[in-house]
Amino acid sequence: MKRRPVCLVCLILLLCMYILDLAGIPLVSGNPLPEKTREWIAEHPEAVICGEVQRCQETENSFSVYLSQVLLTSGSEHIPIKNIKVFLKKQEKLLAGMTVQISGKLEEMEPPGNPGEFDSRQFFACQKIYYLMKNGIVRKKSREYSAYRQALQDFKEKICSILQTAAPEDAGVFEAMLIGEKKELDQDLKLRYQMAGMIHILAISGLHISMLGLGLFQMLKLAGGGNILAGMISLTVMLQYGMLTGGGVSAMRAVGMFLVATGAKILGRSYDLLTALALSAILLILDSPAYLYSSSFLLSFGAVVGLGVTAPVLSTFFASERKMINALLASFAVQITTLPLVLTIYGEVSVAGLLLNLIVLPTVSIVLLSGLGCCAVGFFHMAAASAAAIPGHILLVLYEKTCRFVGKIPLCTWISGAPKLWQSVIYYILLVGILGIMWCGKKQKPGLRKCITGAGAMLGICGILVLGYHPQKNLSVTCLDIGQGDGIVLKLPGGGCYLMDCGSTSKKKTAQYQLLPYLKNQGISSLDGILISHTDADHISGVEELLEMLEKNLSTVKVRNLFLPEWKTRNDAWKKLQRIAEKNGIRVWKVSAGKYIKSNKSELRFLAPEKGASGEDVNEEGAVMEIRYGEFKGLLTGDIGEKTEKKLLPVLEDMDFLKVGHHGSRYSTCREFLEKIKPEVAFISCSQTNTYGHPSQETIERLEEAGAKVEYTMKSGALTVYTDGKKMWTEHYRE
Repeated sequence: MKRRPVCLVCLILLLCMYILDLAGIPLVSGNPLPEKTREWIAEHPEAVICGEVQRCQETENSFSVYLSQVLLTSGSEHIPIKNIKVFLKKQEKLLAGMTVQISGKLEEMEPPGNPGEFDSRQFFACQKIYYLMKNGIVRKKSREYSAYRQALQDFKEKICSILQTAAPEDAGVFEAMLIGEKKELDQDLKLRYQMAGMIHILAISGLHISMLGLGLFQMLKLAGGGNILAGMISLTVMLQYGMLTGGGVSAMRAVGMFLVATGAKILGRSYDLLTALALSAILLILDSPAYLYSSSFLLSFGAVVGLGVTAPVLSTFFASERKMINALLASFAVQITTLPLVLTIYGEVSVAGLLLNLIVLPTVSIVLLSGLGCCAVGFFHMAAASAAAIPGHILLVLYEKTCRFVGKIPLCTWISGAPKLWQSVIYYILLVGILGIMWCGKKQKPGLRKCITGAGAMLGICGILVLGYHPQKNLSVTCLDIGQGDGIVLKLPGGGCYLMDCGSTSKKKTAQYQLLPYLKNQGISSLDGILISHTDADHISGVEELLEMLEKNLSTVKVRNLFLPEWKTRNDAWKKLQRIAEKNGIRVWKVSAGKYIKSNKSELRFLAPEKGASGEDVNEEGAVMEIRYGEFKGLLTGDIGEKTEKKLLPVLEDMDFLKVGHHGSRYSTCREFLEKIKPEVAFISCSQTNTYGHPSQETIERLEEAGAKVEYTMKSGALTVYTDGKKMWTEHYRE
């Protein structure tokens, strides 16, 4: 470390940032704007702002603009609120560098509602964006703009246009790899790459930057430019390239390291990878401390640490001269170095990725060169551009077929769940110990080195077992925060997991963005069953999505059984669920009052629908389920109303827990029903912005009068009730 003072400074800086965060100083997480500013915005969401246009973004459903140096107008005052993202009511012609005045509704960036869910607040905090504006209307805009910055944006759009014309099938992948633009990237393809452990090739990385930057440097040198001239031009071009890609963390890390490498060549100094890495980290963190908790930052820098620290120790110890073996060791080094990070972020890791990357990575440069050639030639001749894209197209087709094949292998991924901090600490202590033993034993006799290898393997297995240790001793019921809808996960003691409903009318793709991330975060690799209360969209849209993903081999979480209410009249949604489930080899059961599921001293008993139910009124004839474990009793009521509640009175008992019916509607949870069950805790699942008036104040008052503590997903995010069969306690994901 004495030889690397920059690394030491970086470590000290990281430690200081972490301590400041623990102390509650909102530099790393949360909103660092003054409290008075936050309070004023909360009281006056309809506001007028003024800022400088950075870039515009158009998607299928929206048109947004990113502003910097934003001032909030309050009377004669102008309050700075850093950067902001504005969703405009209608598309406007806005150029980079323009000063604009926009009115609309300000909203603070919300944290994720569920464990494992993508943290958009942290993502935007790295860009110093803490608010977004909806329904923005441009009031004024200046004539002046930045010709250079707009030229960069126009150049980027031109590249996208060339790729979409010359290589329409592969445009999304080429755009992601070359300029960091992912709006055209097919989501199914992205999931396939992720399952196969190849998702990193779709991001701007060190490989891309090194190839482009060093390639340009060498070309300029061959042209007679010399180290200084070639270096200065290369540095300038790569800085602009970083700006062109949008300034993503992996791109800026790679550009920063390239700058150090080129600077070393210009000055005639030796290049040290870890020093360059540390310097890049310091610059990024000083610019935006929020990077400390950024998944992209941690993975990007963690991978380089694996290459710069772990890989040299492994290659030195095994002393192999074969390039294939060294490549395998390098890939393995990255995997074991970043394993806790990957599991913390995704809850799973691709087992197949270790070998696949050995095959794929040597050919990625061909794809990049093919895409670059397509872009360069496309400025002059589109047919020639299409021809230049052919080698890349062939490889991308092979990549996709490989991903499809891997997705069908049962054990292609390991769903371990997110490890606790102590588990990650133990893992890294063991890893450092293994590397230390190997470094000390690199010159020992072959027999002793075999013993060291065996000991290292055993310690490594112990580390992996520690990461995967997630005992389920208690019963838990979790109401996911999925907007206006229901999604309830039941984890049974000793193992076993069931899902009751999953759907939303306020959020799209709830299975992909809320349900699956939660299951993986909890280490749940399969659902013993999905229980359907009724077939309204706000209860089954996510279930349909999950079953369709299984049909396409896009989900690593499997489903064994599907339980549908036993109705005489089965609507189209009921039939669709049955059809897709049977197509995926999932056993379908029809349930009614009296049927039950038993597992390890816990019991799930159906109280409704009554036998012979018609199914014409899906709400009132939906499934109602009672949960029993020891002395604990809970009730899940779907969307039943007062009519069915009163029918159930003869079979009901005192309940510890109630999932309130119909999202807190005033037509559900009647007084007679509450007097009979007397719940201690009641969860209401609904959206903050729903138009139904849920939850009803009348219902809340009835619950409180009955002695229930009422909790809401719209306020607290995912809500969980735990029980050991005697005691019961609750947990809020968002405090």
